[in-house]
Amino acid sequence: MSDVIQLLPDSVANQIAAGEVIQRPASVIKELVENAIDAGATHIQIFLKEAGRTLIQVIDNGKGMSATDARLSFERHATSKIREASDLFALRTMGFRGEALASIAAISQVELRTRRNEDETGTCIILSGSVVESQECIACAAGSNFMVKNIFFNVPARRKFLKSNSVELNNILAEFERIVLINPQIAFELTHNENELFNLPVSNFRQRIISVFGKGLNQQLLTVETETSLISISGYIGKPESARKRNALQYFFVNGRYMRHPYFHKAVMQCYEQLIPSGEMPNYFLMFTVDPASIDVNIHPTKTEIKFENEQPIWQILAAAIKESLGKFSAVPSIDFDMTDAPEIPVFRKNEPVKQPSVTFNSSYNPFKVSSGSVKRPDFDWEKLYSGFIAIDESSRPDEESDGLISSTIISNEVEVVGDVVTSDTILPVGENISTGSSYMQFRGRYILTTVVSGIMLIDQCRAHARILYDKYIVNIREKQGVSQRVLFPEIIQLTASQSVILESIREDLQFLGFDISDLGNNSYSINGIPSGIEGINVETLIWSMIDTATEKGRDVKADLHEQLAITLSNAAAIPYGQVLSEREMDQLVSDLFASSLPNYTPDGKPVVWILTNEEIAKRFK
Repeated sequence: MSDVIQLLPDSVANQIAAGEVIQRPASVIKELVENAIDAGATHIQIFLKEAGRTLIQVIDNGKGMSATDARLSFERHATSKIREASDLFALRTMGFRGEALASIAAISQVELRTRRNEDETGTCIILSGSVVESQECIACAAGSNFMVKNIFFNVPARRKFLKSNSVELNNILAEFERIVLINPQIAFELTHNENELFNLPVSNFRQRIISVFGKGLNQQLLTVETETSLISISGYIGKPESARKRNALQYFFVNGRYMRHPYFHKAVMQCYEQLIPSGEMPNYFLMFTVDPASIDVNIHPTKTEIKFENEQPIWQILAAAIKESLGKFSAVPSIDFDMTDAPEIPVFRKNEPVKQPSVTFNSSYNPFKVSSGSVKRPDFDWEKLYSGFIAIDESSRPDEESDGLISSTIISNEVEVVGDVVTSDTILPVGENISTGSSYMQFRGRYILTTVVSGIMLIDQCRAHARILYDKYIVNIREKQGVSQRVLFPEIIQLTASQSVILESIREDLQFLGFDISDLGNNSYSINGIPSGIEGINVETLIWSMIDTATEKGRDVKADLHEQLAITLSNAAAIPYGQVLSEREMDQLVSDLFASSLPNYTPDGKPVVWILTNEEIAKRFK
């Protein structure tokens, strides 16, 4: 039998390696920009077409490369950043493996133009699928200019699994934000399809955060600063009131490198435990500076998973630093004692009589007495008139013995929760926490009660309305027939670049829901119209919630996106708990609910209707 084991060709090996290093266009940008940072660039420009599918161009003013280095840089494990294994524990550069350029060249068409400052001419090298097609001397600016075209052109299976342009662009922006935040000393530009998304000048860390995420964040940041022999921690955390339920801005950096670290994240969350509601997350932007020998970044090809030698002591230092910042914020009251325009407060001295206002009244005045003046008033029989109201009230009261109606003289005061609904426990006279009608009763502004053949039906009014609205909104989206109501004063919202990309991807769907949103440029939008029936809702908060929903639920699956947008809007626009409903409103709500194809549950699976059976009622009276 002949031998079956053989060495793979370099082109195949490079494609296999590229599968780990280059997962999508965002990975290409990460590797090229990190190389530019390692080359000492102070200005980096990024140009994209079709979210990186067609073109990714990264231009920097770094050191550049010689003709020999340019050719060698595309070989596997070719690097200028380490020389031996021990260098892995003294890393001060972003890259070190020498796999990035070889992986990029293996799955795309690459053109590199580069020149060192000391050279008169540069070099241009063109590769396609790891094969060098040409290399020649050219005149070019100092630094490097990478053009990566048609990513995954020779791996159709990988290209087929790329997401939509909006999704891929959002991934690029997420990677871009991580890099630019920790490198405020470098100016960055990002352009997509000839539209400038970012133009970030050199600044400090706080200014860079504000430039990326908006000026509204400036007033929400608290400074964190601590230095020990083990670690130095600096950066900013968000005030407790700025915590979010979803998509909080949470960034850890160590030695200039972005990292994910669940253990340290838990330390931050514990510091906010008693300060923010359960389920909400604070913002934080924290930079760690440690001895490179005490960490290991060579865990995963993406270099975002990092092991620390002294995790437990660092956890304690981090928690103490955050608690100190939160303590300073909470301990300083915002009181201004130098108030020149304060009103004068009268001084009351002991034993000094207090002047009372002079009040006179006529003790003989009777408003019900017939006037003896020139104007004659008829002598009303008030008792007779009042008895008429009593007669009307008694005639309109339902018969307690009649079948099909609940007696309006008794109602539960305390409730027992059974499957998100209630059962009666205590008898209470009418008038406390109850509104009655001839067929329906409203309990505590939350439940609608009525009778059915099998017993007493309880309907959660908020969930019932959410069910009705969801059915309406989902039809509007699918049939593209949303009704918009113009607002008197348009509301302006300011988004980040990544949020703008998401909003643009769902803007048409929002239009079918009834939103009229205009792009004002520079990531600003004007809300000119809203869906009919949601007046009084904070529209800006609702738009943010929909953007978060689209981010989490996957904007690339239209059916799922439509469903989630309709759920978000219906939950926000539903009748709130505590709102008193008239008999007519309750009748309409119940009728619309049972016209639904699925009245028993909300779109997100919560029960809407529950029946207290005749048997259960009978057991209560045994």
